[in-house]
Amino acid sequence: MSLLDADAHTAHIFTGAWTRSGGGDAPVVSPSTGTVLGRTGIADADDVREAAARADKARHAWAAASFEERAAVLRRAGDLLQAHEAEITDWLRRESGAAAGMAGFQVHVAAEECFEAAALASQPHGEVLRTAKPRLSFSRQVPVGVVGVIAPFNVPLILGIRSVAPALAVGNAVILKPDPRTAVCGGAVLAEVFHRAGVPEGVFQVLPGGVAAGEALVADPHVRVISFTGSTAAGRRVGEAAARHLKRAHLELGGNSPLVVLDDADVEAAASIGAWGSFLHQGQICMTTGRHLVHASLADAYVERLAAKAEALVVGSTEEDGAALGPVIDAGQRDKIHRLVTAGVDAGAELRAGGTFEGLYYRPTVLDRVTPTTPPFAEEVFGPVAPVVRFSTLDELVELAGSTEYGLSLGVITTNPMRGLEIADRIPSGIVHINDQTVDDEAVAPFGGVGHSGTGSRFGGTRANLEAFTETQWVTMRADPARYPF
Repeated sequence: MSLLDADAHTAHIFTGAWTRSGGGDAPVVSPSTGTVLGRTGIADADDVREAAARADKARHAWAAASFEERAAVLRRAGDLLQAHEAEITDWLRRESGAAAGMAGFQVHVAAEECFEAAALASQPHGEVLRTAKPRLSFSRQVPVGVVGVIAPFNVPLILGIRSVAPALAVGNAVILKPDPRTAVCGGAVLAEVFHRAGVPEGVFQVLPGGVAAGEALVADPHVRVISFTGSTAAGRRVGEAAARHLKRAHLELGGNSPLVVLDDADVEAAASIGAWGSFLHQGQICMTTGRHLVHASLADAYVERLAAKAEALVVGSTEEDGAALGPVIDAGQRDKIHRLVTAGVDAGAELRAGGTFEGLYYRPTVLDRVTPTTPPFAEEVFGPVAPVVRFSTLDELVELAGSTEYGLSLGVITTNPMRGLEIADRIPSGIVHINDQTVDDEAVAPFGGVGHSGTGSRFGGTRANLEAFTETQWVTMRADPARYPF
């Protein structure tokens, strides 16, 4: 049985059932072929207000349900994702331009997010506190109520469900606003999965939309927490709006993550690690290796091997087997990538591979002899581009690594892991991988960046998820009523 019924979800939003949207509809376009795959509903501000009111009414019964009931729903959701892996993978390949391996990885992680969230539902949610009075004093984690999730186009399934699943598990209602460019694999898939898994009507709703829908979601008084993943510029606007409405915003934003190759590294292994970090999913990942900081003694050999790997990668339609890299999401993103590559070359960088495109297919690109004044050094490219910067001393390395606004992920390649960790201690970063590249994600691990990469680890792992999607409440209980002199 198919997960998605085109007649049911096309040009609709999900409010507990598929319904027509107030904002009209938009085409769902394959970046690989330009083919229109269907249409998605576009929510307007009225749709969001109605959904938030509906969620606020539905949340109470869901929060009152036993942890066993909520856990069972999350387990069924994970099972459904696994059972429909082929269909979901096909949508990810066609709609988001993900290669087969990347699409399969998303489904795997999405299922694991559900299974981990199921376990979260039964975690201890409080502690007994000391008190100087004759009473029981304790704290407990209670649901916030309604959570708004705003997810991007690039890894739509994972970047939506990693907030949706834990928020549901601890008893919240959730409204998900996926990017309209990936409204099926990042929205309709999750709507059907959780509906079939048994989430009550109104507890989980999916409203694809643009800026108007996002602004309405942040402003609505029923929505108490916003979980946003996207660019730093957009995240800053979300955070400012959330602050005006006195609500929490968990922001996972951009990155320009460095991969450090120390003078004792295995050059061939390092080049393989660097190629994967920069070119995976066309570089459209927040953790993508944005800067390769390579010791001068290894740089020539490293660049030679990295360029060879770039030239060997097959770029083509992800709707067919065999392509390692697919298209970038749209012409606007392609043009930004090419502008930065061209500006880098004009500023003195050496183009060692790539730098060309056909349609939305941008060749994996290697730029050598990049400096801090070269445009691709400081700005997030969000494309398959590997800028290589040379360093001679550790102090120079630390200054280079920490000289951008971002602080999401860091990789250090060395034969001495303790030396790598000592260097990592000097470089601000929310994530550190010794002897690995910068792109990784596990449902059991806290995830988030520092600086302009976001507001810290707000996703993944028991503690981060509980802190993100609950409020801490203090409770006291006495055997008899208290007596006062008034």
